[in-house]
Amino acid sequence: MSEITTYTGGIAATNGHLLTLPGGTILVDAPDGIGTWLKQQKVKVDVLFLTHQHFDHVLDAAAVKAEHGCKVYSFAPYSRELTLEILYGAVTGSPFSVPPFAVDEVLEGQSQIEVLGETWNLYHVPGHSPDSLCFHLPSQNLLFGGDVLFLDSVGRTDFPNGSGSLLLSGIIKKLFVLPDATRVYPGHGDDTTIGREKRENPYLT
Repeated sequence: MSEITTYTGGIAATNGHLLTLPGGTILVDAPDGIGTWLKQQKVKVDVLFLTHQHFDHVLDAAAVKAEHGCKVYSFAPYSRELTLEILYGAVTGSPFSVPPFAVDEVLEGQSQIEVLGETWNLYHVPGHSPDSLCFHLPSQNLLFGGDVLFLDSVGRTDFPNGSGSLLLSGIIKKLFVLPDATRVYPGHGDDTTIGREKRENPYLT
């Protein structure tokens, strides 16, 4: 089992997961403050996976890319519509923006990629955000699920383009067919397993 270290930061207590593999290091999501944390850890990031582009998951994406020169993988190119920065600014009544970043590998339409010597399965599960993408490493029974599936919960669906039915059907059809032992590292809160959520998640049982 490869080492996973989790940073939690920003106003939404968002997780950024650091996965160390034999071929290099992958960061999953870039919440506010993770750039400074990476310097403290003295870690070099080779690849940045973005599970979706809501602002709390990408506030440090530009800084991480600039500091580490890493390739950024995301379902879609950078988009101010996807970051929700316009909506957040309107709700709070103060100007707000995410530093723009370049996406090197747009993953829409792809179901599998080879990264750092590992084969990753990709599951597009919209409903929370139209670009929500889950990254599955079958060789280690790992799933980085973003804001799709949580311990005892699921992602919010009250944002623009949200859909509860799309989210729940995507979880059941795409994630619940994975082995029960698959460990899920979400965008917020503690990790869990597919088996536990199939048995006990109140939104899905």
